[in-house]
Amino acid sequence: MRNDSRLPLQQLLLCGALVVTLSMGIRHGFGLWLQPIIMERGWSRESFSLAMAVQNLVWGAAGPIVGWWADRRGAFWVLWAGALLYGCGLLGMAMADTPTLFMLSTGVLVGLGQACSTYAVVYGVLGRHVDPAKRSWAMGITAAAGSFGQFLMVPVSSLLISHLGWQQALWVLASFALLLIPLAWGLRDDPQALRDEATARNILNPELKQTAGQALREALTHPSYLLLTGGYFVCGFQLAFIGVHLPSYLKDHQLDPTVATTALALIGLFNVVGTYMAGALGQKWRKTWILSAIYTLRSVVMVAFILTPLSPLSVGLFAAAMGTLWLSTVPPTNAVVAQMLGVQHLSMLGALVFFSHQIGSFMGVWLGGRLYDLTGSYDVVWWLAVGLGLLAAALNLPVKENEAPAGRSLARA
Repeated sequence: MRNDSRLPLQQLLLCGALVVTLSMGIRHGFGLWLQPIIMERGWSRESFSLAMAVQNLVWGAAGPIVGWWADRRGAFWVLWAGALLYGCGLLGMAMADTPTLFMLSTGVLVGLGQACSTYAVVYGVLGRHVDPAKRSWAMGITAAAGSFGQFLMVPVSSLLISHLGWQQALWVLASFALLLIPLAWGLRDDPQALRDEATARNILNPELKQTAGQALREALTHPSYLLLTGGYFVCGFQLAFIGVHLPSYLKDHQLDPTVATTALALIGLFNVVGTYMAGALGQKWRKTWILSAIYTLRSVVMVAFILTPLSPLSVGLFAAAMGTLWLSTVPPTNAVVAQMLGVQHLSMLGALVFFSHQIGSFMGVWLGGRLYDLTGSYDVVWWLAVGLGLLAAALNLPVKENEAPAGRSLARA
């Protein structure tokens, strides 16, 4: 029998999927703006890269605080704030005429907007309302929707840039970000009411009613949680580097700009399949083995891409393979956090793992621009991404997803 305070599953999946589609879809095409902006403004590639790196870092750093807010008060006002911050940041990105202003808008405001409107917030709602038996699947559905948003929004962004100009294109995307406001109504819940109902029905053990500080201390002393967090750093490094720098890498090798647009769109399209499969397989197989396999396969795919002569075909094959592995780490990672530590503080604890991801994103984006300006090539960063992928695979192997924190039994509520 379903608790009265629980939201309908169809409503959760639809609204959560559309939120992630918009938020992730808009950011997935940011690499298309690198060349137009630096050419018009006369900035270095590192200037653009640093702003994007700060965006990822702010997104990650704000995540635990935003997650605490969402766990305590629900996702509704968090998503409202995200829509406004995201929209203002995109407008600032269009109007900034100095690297400092560009960093404040693109880096800080957009980063805060993303923290309030992406996986940690949406997955917190799913974790509270979806039964544990279906949780990994539901997270996979939502991640797959975000992947479709990437597939959809990259061609849209490219068309907007080519027909309206890069500045006006950002104005249109700012209006898209405001669509998060009506979608927030579909994810409006009362976390405290759910906790009270769960306690009354013995679904949530009363001893697990923790403060946020207690939950943080418990997580940061949990060896498997720390290993999972370390592996997620690598995920951020790889995806941010490829997402921002792949279009310029292909243009440097004299490939037509449409190849880059197609590649980013293919990543989003195949990501739909990969994220859904990862979520579904997480219901049957050990999730940390799935994560190790994903990181290993990413390294194999990148080595093949680096060593193969570049052509539209090789780029398409790389995009399809990498897309299948792109956000497929998200459902199993968040499902493991919920499985080990429970759902009472899932948005906050999931966001803390994601902070590690975003530190990796900062390094991947910034090093891509920095080392390119120093060496005239992306080769060093490609090989660094390969090595880190193998390290992440090794870190996830010893993670014990069924290991409860010291001092209590495993939380499954």
